[in-house]
Amino acid sequence: MFSLKSKKAVVTGGGSGIGQAIAVQLAANGAEVHILEITEQSGQQTLEKIRSYGGNATVYACDVSKQKDVLEVFAQIGAINILVNNAGIAHIGKADTTSEDDFDRIYNVNIKGVYNCLFAAIPQIRKSGGGVIINMASIAALVGIPDRFAYSTAKGAVKAMTMSVAKDYINENIRCNSISPARVHTPFVDGFLQKNYPDNIEEMFEKLSKTQPIGRMAQPEEVASLALYLCSDEASFITGVDYPIDGGFTTLNN
Repeated sequence: MFSLKSKKAVVTGGGSGIGQAIAVQLAANGAEVHILEITEQSGQQTLEKIRSYGGNATVYACDVSKQKDVLEVFAQIGAINILVNNAGIAHIGKADTTSEDDFDRIYNVNIKGVYNCLFAAIPQIRKSGGGVIINMASIAALVGIPDRFAYSTAKGAVKAMTMSVAKDYINENIRCNSISPARVHTPFVDGFLQKNYPDNIEEMFEKLSKTQPIGRMAQPEEVASLALYLCSDEASFITGVDYPIDGGFTTLNN
């Protein structure tokens, strides 16, 4: 089950965290994985992990906010079967504390970057006779999260784009779904705690973990397993769906 043998996949932001786990999981199940990262060096660790067990992967330096660069990379890759739109950046702030520059930065990567990859990938998926698109949204698209105005705005747009793409291409054998994680223990979380709470990292980690009713953060591999399923033929009847993977955050925090 869940074999991706003979499938070609593109994973954006595949150099660390959730993106790395997804790239490794797809490759481990037979896919030829193409990783888009801001620099080639950013994707080297993922490349080494995949190649260590004989998997097939390539890394490309690509700023997803620049459509010309995205189109050039997708032209190099050619026909594909899978796109995972994972690249994204975070921001902390309310509507009146978010600067225009910060809002534009979030928009350019988290919204325009997803659009650019959809724009470039769909013709390449069409060449393969159809395929699968996974967009990484967030629980911030589903419920109110304090101090996440720009980030929530962007992830809400990603969820909406998912529904639109699923509707528009359903007759071309292109499925599109999104995944909305709660907090996931990634290097970003560790860096955030080190920067903002250097004197009480363990206490804050525990506090953030317990915001999920299940009592912990997710591991990137758990999100990757869901992505693998949605990319596989076993999920061929699923499109236009957002999947919260959140330890009960959106339904049990009451």
